[in-house]
Amino acid sequence: MSSIEAAQDDLVGRRVLIVEDETVVALMIEDMLDDLGYQLAGSLASLEKALEAAQDTDADVALLDVNIGGKEIFPVAERLRQRGIPLIFATGYGNAGLPAAWRDVTVLAKPFVLEDLSRALGRALAGSARG
Repeated sequence: MSSIEAAQDDLVGRRVLIVEDETVVALMIEDMLDDLGYQLAGSLASLEKALEAAQDTDADVALLDVNIGGKEIFPVAERLRQRGIPLIFATGYGNAGLPAAWRDVTVLAKPFVLEDLSRALGRALAGSARG
């Protein structure tokens, strides 16, 4: 068993909501989630659809691209945060590109590999278990 598999044992089956407007990137993330044993709660490519889904999605964690079609993802993040759903921001700008109110959220630097995604999901879900 690899270290990734061992770390993921207690997270297998968790549902992940993806908000990513680049189709190729979204499909890559979906494949990675499948490899890690996660389930897909939804994959959305527009801010409008993501705002709707944020109201009632059945997700354990959300992976949000910070910039969706030229619009910032923070209204979606706020709705998810209010519902207690842990967040991960995917961005090429790192923590420095986030407003101060969001700097406590796990950041997944683009581009990323399977191990990076695994660590970010583990961090986000572990953080939600503390509260």
